[in-house]
Amino acid sequence: MLGPGSAWLYNASMTRWRFAVSSAGPTAVGSSGGNGRVLENLYAPIADDLDRARKLFDDTLFCDFPYINELSTYVQGYRGKMLRPALLLLTGRAVGEVTQVHVSLAAVVELIHVATLLHDDVLDNADLRRRRPTVSALRGNEAAVLLGDYLVSQAYHLCSSAAGRHAACRIGATTTTVCEGELMQIHHRGNCGLTEAEYFEIIDRKTAALTAVCGELGARFAGGSDETVRAMAAFGRLVGVAFQIVDDVLDIAGTEAEMGKTLGRDLDLGKPTLPAIHCLRQGEPAVARRLASVLGNGSRAPAADVRDWLDQCGSLEYAMGRASEFLGQAVEHLEVLRPGVARDSLAGVAHFMVHRQR
Repeated sequence: MLGPGSAWLYNASMTRWRFAVSSAGPTAVGSSGGNGRVLENLYAPIADDLDRARKLFDDTLFCDFPYINELSTYVQGYRGKMLRPALLLLTGRAVGEVTQVHVSLAAVVELIHVATLLHDDVLDNADLRRRRPTVSALRGNEAAVLLGDYLVSQAYHLCSSAAGRHAACRIGATTTTVCEGELMQIHHRGNCGLTEAEYFEIIDRKTAALTAVCGELGARFAGGSDETVRAMAAFGRLVGVAFQIVDDVLDIAGTEAEMGKTLGRDLDLGKPTLPAIHCLRQGEPAVARRLASVLGNGSRAPAADVRDWLDQCGSLEYAMGRASEFLGQAVEHLEVLRPGVARDSLAGVAHFMVHRQR
């Protein structure tokens, strides 16, 4: 197991996190500092590399056609915490050395991620992202969809030209898997009989596939052994599953002021997520019937009522417990790495992804 000098470095030296579920919903509570300060410390081993990836992201999207360039500049604000590029770069640093290929791939995975956000905002009819109007709200669904397609195209071009055939094939396959996950989720809208296994299959594809390839490619292009590449892909996959569970909890229990994006769309659109699946199975019959009416029949219910139903059933706490289980499994895979600040940061980023406030 990782000792006090690794996973717990995040808790001991930067901030102490605990997860609480209360009537106000789940919150990640830190003794000091905010998200930006925590991530600045965690990203310290790759700070210069991450800056280069941001610049490459911007340069890749530059276009001499003013309208496209305006949209590309606006979408830079979608980048947020840069968690996926950080996972890739930290893995490279922990396994060996970070090269220009790593920097290019870091920009690639963020381009893919931002493209999925553009498409998600259309699918969810979302008006707010990163505390600003979404592209679909500003310019319409057509512009948002095409801009997302544009980012995917640019990502694939950058990947194939800078990282070679293997990376391009893996990025292409991963993007296909992400789309499969989204299509599976659309197919199951309104399905109150969705099982946990089916839910995990969906989020494994739509979210965890991308974080898995970050670990895989980060290790491979740093000269990692096959065992190390497999371990880091597994680390990324498990962290991605945990991250999505937390995201689904926050969609119910968070607030738009805290999260900076449109919330509550999962239940509005009939998407059964883990807290709802648990409540439907374990909740009092009357509560389960009301929730099923919201999910399956499109009935409306105040967000506070839904949160109370899930809280009473212990469903929010249950979902966070499952996320913590996946986090624990993920961190065990870091055993393949030599001790060092990059490995410590990977453990810290994994904890942050689960115990974040937004």
